[in-house]
Amino acid sequence: MANRRSPDPVNPADTARRPPGPRKSSPAMEPRAQVSAEARHALIAQAAYLRAERRGFVPGHETEDWLAAEAEVDALLRAGQSAPQ
Repeated sequence: MANRRSPDPVNPADTARRPPGPRKSSPAMEPRAQVSAEARHALIAQAAYLRAERRGFVPGHETEDWLAAEAEVDALLRAGQSAPQ
């Protein structure tokens, strides 16, 4: 393809003269915000509702739905905090 251009050559003399500067933080490098107790509760409630909905809202499984949703949300929150930043 005629539109592609090759990368600019790196001159080793240029990189040797420049001291490393401070790194700019990108949005992906920002620390993750902690989820409040209220937000966690809302996520669990939503996940429990969705579980009950998939089951057709058959009564008698509310605690089971809540505990499963709580485990699911906590696992997702832990995975999000341990992801490479």
